Amino acid sequence: PEVTFWSIWDGDTLAGCGALKRIDAAHGEVKSMRVHYDYRGRGAGYAMLRHIIATAQNLGLSRLSLETGTAPAFDDAVRLYARAGFSPCPPFADYREDPFSRFMTLAL
Repeated sequence: PEVTFWSIWDGDTLAGCGALKRIDAAHGEVKSMRVHYDYRGRGAGYAMLRHIIATAQNLGLSRLSLETGTAPAFDDAVRLYARAGFSPCPPFADYREDPFSRFMTLAL
């Protein structure tokens, strides 16, 4: 019940998905952001992220954080998050520091 999931469709084609997890009364987490390769660079990911941010604001959350990978395959996602105002942060919630994860946060 603490996770809300959305999908983006282009007709009958699934273009992407994303989710918001409520960590506590003030803090949320961007979960499971994915965009099909054919839709990368076309605004689908940014639209989903803006929707998640707006929903978090409407819920009265004051912070939104995320965990993503450190491999080069995640660089586009990190640029997307940075463009939306997210900045690096330490691990949050139940996460621990590890070489395969990077953490970002946004004050709402």
